[in-house]
Formats: sequence, structure tokens, C-alpha cells
Amino acid sequence: MRVPGLLIVRAPFVNFHVLRDENGLYLLDCGFIGGPLLLKQALRRSGWEQEKILGIILTHGHLDHILHVSRLARETGAWIAAPRLDAAHYAGHPSYQGWSRVTGIMEKIGRPLLGFAPFTPDRWLDNGDELEIWQGLRAVHLPGHTAGHTGYYCERHRLLFCADLFASYGRLAHRPPAIFNSEEGRISASIHKALALNLDGVLPNHGDAADPRIHLSRLQKLAGETQDSA
Repeated sequence: MRVPGLLIVRAPFVNFHVLRDENGLYLLDCGFIGGPLLLKQALRRSGWEQEKILGIILTHGHLDHILHVSRLARETGAWIAAPRLDAAHYAGHPSYQGWSRVTGIMEKIGRPLLGFAPFTPDRWLDNGDELEIWQGLRAVHLPGHTAGHTGYYCERHRLLFCADLFASYGRLAHRPPAIFNSEEGRISASIHKALALNLDGVLPNHGDAADPRIHLSRLQKLAGETQDSA
């Protein structure tokens, strides 16, 4: 499935995406350790290194997605748009309950160690909000992983950037482990909400280099297994 104006920045821990339209570039999340260097290398390989980064759009507030937001926004002058319900994450003081407290502990250690700088988005996003960039993106609230966890749907390409709705690695496709989820019980409903869209493919942040159609088939299979076990 070839999608023009789309670049996937691949990393050992978490991938992120670059979108390109006639105006410039937009980042969909900013990656984790080594993110800026990997971004620079990917832009050079694609021939986009001279394009201006105009905006940064976030899927949710976990540190592996927002670590470099402040730095990249400062260096590029890009605006930031982010899910409203994860505001505490961007400010650097999220609250975790239950098993997800493990993630809270890891992030509390990681923020100062990795140099995280708090930030305030220029635009708050809610379910159904439209972004007039690239081929047109619509925010789709998919809670469970975090309160504000959001995917972005492009109707023109029938493609969903589904963030951390699931991890897609061959036969090891699975829901996010419980320690990373703020509300584990909402993930199944979010998976089915995503699959109710008119989709040809999905792109998760944690996944291999498979075609978006393959990722979609894995998510559909996971949804069926979830339904069977319910």
C-alpha cells in the first residue's frame, strides 16, 4: 500500500511518522531515545531535509512519544497539537493508578535522566477534530492506553495512524501490556471503534515494517480473539 507524502521513522523502541504536503512537513509524535538523529537521517534519505517542519501532532502523553517535543518545536518553530485529556503528561506530572504505576515510576526516573522539558500545546484536540494538513486528518479518541490516547484517520487513503492501540510484530501482535495502560478495560472498545472506520490499513507506532494492510489484518485478528475471550 503506497501512501504518498508519508515517511516512517523506524527506531528500536518506537516508530513515528512524518507527513508531507505542499506546505511542508508535520511530525506525528517525536520518538524516544535518539529520535532527532533518526529523524534527521530519515529526512536526508528521503530528500526532505530542506523541507520546513510546520507542526507536531501527538497521539498521547507517554514519554516515548513526547520526549523531544520541546526541543523540536523550539528548533523548528513548529506548532504543537495534542489530545486535551493527556495535558498532565505534557506538563510532566501525570497520574498513574493500578498496574500503570510501574510506568509512572519509570517515567519519573526517565524524565530528568533523558532531559524531558515540559510544554504546552498550541492547540488542544478532542474526538472528531479535523486537521487541515496532509490529506486531511481526523482525531479519533481511542482511550485505554492513556485517557487521551488518540489515533488520526485519513479518509482519502482510508488509513488510521492508530498509535499504541496495539503492537504489531508478526505473530506477536498484541494489546499493550497492562503496566502501560491507564484504563485497561477500555481498550477492547477502542479496538472495535477503530475497526468500524472505513479502513484499508493501519499504522501502529510499535510495529514492524509490514504493509499497513497487514497491520490491519493483525488488528482484525486480535479483535476477534478479544471477542472470543470475552
